[in-house]
Amino acid sequence: MGEKVAAGTFDLADRHHYRGKLRECLAGLERLLAEERFDRPKNLMGMEIELNLVGPDGLPRMLNAQVLERIASRDFQTELGMFNLEVNIAPHRLGGRVLDRLAEELRTGLNYAHRKANEVDAGIVMIGILPTLNRADLVSANLSDVDRYALLNDQIVAARGERFVLDIEGVERLTCTSASIAPEAACTSVQLHLQVTPGRFADVWNAAQAIAAAQVAVGANAPFLFGRELWRESRPPLFLQSTDTRTPELQAQGVRPRTWFGERWITGPLELFEENLKYFPALLPLLDEEIPREVLDAGGVPQLGELVLHNGTVYRWNRPVYGIADGVPHLRVENRVLPAGPTITDVIANAAFYYGLVRALAEEARPVWTRLPFEAAARNFDVACRDGIDATLQWPRRGRLGGTAEVAAVDLVRDELLPLAAAGLDAWGVEAADRDLYLGVIEERCRLRVNGASWQATTYHRALEAGMAREAALAATTQRYGELMHTGEPVHTWPVGLRQPAVPLGG
Repeated sequence: MGEKVAAGTFDLADRHHYRGKLRECLAGLERLLAEERFDRPKNLMGMEIELNLVGPDGLPRMLNAQVLERIASRDFQTELGMFNLEVNIAPHRLGGRVLDRLAEELRTGLNYAHRKANEVDAGIVMIGILPTLNRADLVSANLSDVDRYALLNDQIVAARGERFVLDIEGVERLTCTSASIAPEAACTSVQLHLQVTPGRFADVWNAAQAIAAAQVAVGANAPFLFGRELWRESRPPLFLQSTDTRTPELQAQGVRPRTWFGERWITGPLELFEENLKYFPALLPLLDEEIPREVLDAGGVPQLGELVLHNGTVYRWNRPVYGIADGVPHLRVENRVLPAGPTITDVIANAAFYYGLVRALAEEARPVWTRLPFEAAARNFDVACRDGIDATLQWPRRGRLGGTAEVAAVDLVRDELLPLAAAGLDAWGVEAADRDLYLGVIEERCRLRVNGASWQATTYHRALEAGMAREAALAATTQRYGELMHTGEPVHTWPVGLRQPAVPLGG
């Protein structure tokens, strides 16, 4: 939901008018699809990474406006919390040495941002949830000073009508309440975009849903929240609960949450946009003057502003995106599963795994989604978030036996998914050196059973065993994480435990 919106209030008629306009936009999208107006295949991918600002003590720094002013680049933008930034990587064509080029662009950009943050005694940390965040950090006063965040917060709070309840039970249990959506700002992620033709959209989206659990299992990096050790990837339950407009009564009735895995495989892109209109009331009923039918009748391409805005307030883990580039409409699958970090190499490895795997699975003669019940894919996602690298997933059996079997995530990835990802990267035309380097990172994580979450948890527990108090152990773990992150070496190579003394992040 990156569009600029003006703060304001809505009267009783606004949502009624907006609902009608959404239907007009949906009809416009349907017509664009029927007239085959969408862009031809360009093999384009894009990436966004959400970042944290952290002080030398490992604690969050509410300074994004000051840091952004110093960075002075359109590639860096605000995110929900004052301790958040987002970096956007321009679209790249999949092929050749694209993975190494992405890594170099990210290194250059993040090193520059880190130096600028140092000027205000802060540093950049890529991590799923900052371990040192506490409840006092995640309040409405610490939302970024941007109209759209204030407006979104007001509308979600009004829709819920009572305090948000956070109740996550993992290694430990966290229960608390919030008067705002600010806890959502704790979730810092990587979003991977893939431009697809309408005819390929369903296959790519279904493939992305099927592998979401495997992505999380190898990439988990968010084991802590508010001083508690929870799930290995605590972002999904936190995101769901911190944006949940449903009261307990509506939950009991089976009303769907706005943070949503989905409930079925699809056959075309229109279905997801239709579901978003059918199931989710508008949060931001901001009306555009455009009349899609008239734009189409005149041979133009409609912006479909209401549909795009509404779509941005439904938080699917694989989200459909409508966009326009150079006057031509296109569709993208936005993969929102992964946490940020730990290092640039790890981020690019996760991306290589994803882009290779969705290409291979989308082109299989017997697609995995014809052999795996959707309910199993959704359950796999929850299990992977809870257990991370140690997860056991349900997956279709090989050969003629049919059915599904339980398999350790690390075995599934090493034995079946990594060869598919390699074949997919070959199909994209990615150079073998890039393919082998970055998929090798995933293979080593599986062999060693190490990812960002397991490293954080093990280092934290060693600090406790050394006699540190809980808060001090979390701060020291964060400091050590930041130090190792900036070496650039992938997380499976990191030495476990603290180095004495811990090195400040801001230096």
